[in-house]
Amino acid sequence: MPGVRLFVALTPPGDVIEELQARVAALREFECDVRWSRPEQWHLTLAFLGEVGDETRDELCRRLGRAAQRHPPLSLSFGGGGRFGHRVLWTRVHGDRDGLRRLADSVRAAVRRSGLPTEQRPYRPHLTLGRATTKDADLRPPADALASYEGRSWTVTELHLVRSRLGAGPDGTALHEAIASWPLRAR
Repeated sequence: MPGVRLFVALTPPGDVIEELQARVAALREFECDVRWSRPEQWHLTLAFLGEVGDETRDELCRRLGRAAQRHPPLSLSFGGGGRFGHRVLWTRVHGDRDGLRRLADSVRAAVRRSGLPTEQRPYRPHLTLGRATTKDADLRPPADALASYEGRSWTVTELHLVRSRLGAGPDGTALHEAIASWPLRAR
């Protein structure tokens, strides 16, 4: 039986999304070939899993729940920005980055112990705002305009397992829905 496309993420609250959305709206004035991410899809990915079958998902959920219990809530904010080459425009994550990296490491360990492959590269906390639609797109102007952005602080209280249904969202975009969540509990 085919699996479900999944990733593990943290989701910013509505007021943080609205504030960032206002800043991103101003970036649209730059004439660059960017497909902007929809604000309802904004999240911090901790681990991308790809297709996961039901039998593995149950074990994964147990392990992710245990991982969440070992980590306290995190205070984070968005600010500044940059680009990955000429393809991805992003905003940086500030706040308890060490705690965020420890949580990402625990999530990746839970994924590996569930028998799923994970990325081996270091975790780079960011929120993707848009992707270039052409190989010669110039993302420098919007990235530079993000340099002074400082978003409000927010507290991460939950870890989410998210299903991604490619092509099921507006205009053929992906549709993301949390299928399981766990509170961060350690004190």
